[in-house]
Amino acid sequence: MNPSPLRPGCPAGQRIFQWTGINIPPPSVIDNPVIRLLSNFTSEHSLCDTKRYGAGLRKFHIFCDIFSISEAERLPASFAVLHSFAFLTQGVPFEPVAVGTVRAYLAGIRAWHFAQGWPDPLSNGDHERINFSLRGLLNVCGHRKKPVRPPITTGMLWALKHSLVMSDPFDACIWAIATSAFWGMMRFGEVSFKSRSDFDPSRHLRRCDTIFGKDLDRVEYVRLDMHEAKTARNGEIQNIFLTGGGGLSAIEALRNLAEVVPAGPSDPLFSWRDRMGSVRPMVKSKALERINGILSEWGWGTAFGHSFRIGGASYYLAQKVDPEIVRLAGRWKSMAYETYIRAFEQIASRHLGPATQAANEQSSSTRVG
Repeated sequence: MNPSPLRPGCPAGQRIFQWTGINIPPPSVIDNPVIRLLSNFTSEHSLCDTKRYGAGLRKFHIFCDIFSISEAERLPASFAVLHSFAFLTQGVPFEPVAVGTVRAYLAGIRAWHFAQGWPDPLSNGDHERINFSLRGLLNVCGHRKKPVRPPITTGMLWALKHSLVMSDPFDACIWAIATSAFWGMMRFGEVSFKSRSDFDPSRHLRRCDTIFGKDLDRVEYVRLDMHEAKTARNGEIQNIFLTGGGGLSAIEALRNLAEVVPAGPSDPLFSWRDRMGSVRPMVKSKALERINGILSEWGWGTAFGHSFRIGGASYYLAQKVDPEIVRLAGRWKSMAYETYIRAFEQIASRHLGPATQAANEQSSSTRVG
């Protein structure tokens, strides 16, 4: 959570009383010091489980930081903001939670409004609409064996870039993996391996599967040719397109990897050289260990492999990229896939370029540290 004088350090149970907003609430009692004192006193003693409410309030501000919700929009919070928070609580760093906990978090935000002198932010109809959504969320996620994955954000990518040593073979590979998985919305199993012996040149990305080109607008892109993918038919090659990205460019990360870790055309694309000079495929557990070690140092929690795919898609959608284009680029299945994919390579930068360029232009606001 970003530091702010509006949110001083205090016990979790005191957050709804000590964390404030920039807006001035309407008067809730008459302008009399005794009445105001009684109002504040009764407010602080009207709740029992304020510690749990404090945890929910912290989650809410983390959500607002990630999605650039201004301070003015946090207190009072609109239905749209709180409805979105109800969906994304399970995807906001760092602990996926149950639907019942989401409801408790919303109750904490409601109590925060009361404690700060604001009316109930949600009407009865608003509560019904959110409960309707939460029932759907429970139906979808209630029996999942794995928790919903938190997304990687551009701020996290900046933290990784700041901390990784780009001249180090291992770190150069980590950076190429992180940017490719994010901008290409790739599954982590497509950029890493279960073990050193897991690499199969007939199935996995090799150095020769990286094609640099320019589209019809003369904008550079990289195409990765996947010979085996989760959503591909037998023998079908799927394409991943990487464009732009500014200071977080996957294209530049792949160029750096090729320079720092020279390898043969049939060697793994995402590989590094050990001290003996041997080319080694990047093992998933080692990659996530390095990534999470850095994110923890910067105050974030655990990311998962799928967090990059989710983060890339979330970023594109937040930049108003057409959802159909995101689906195509991320290789999600649908009836329209075969119709559009043939033309996509020639116009990739028109759709993905503006969004990846925005990551660089907004670096001053998204960069951490």
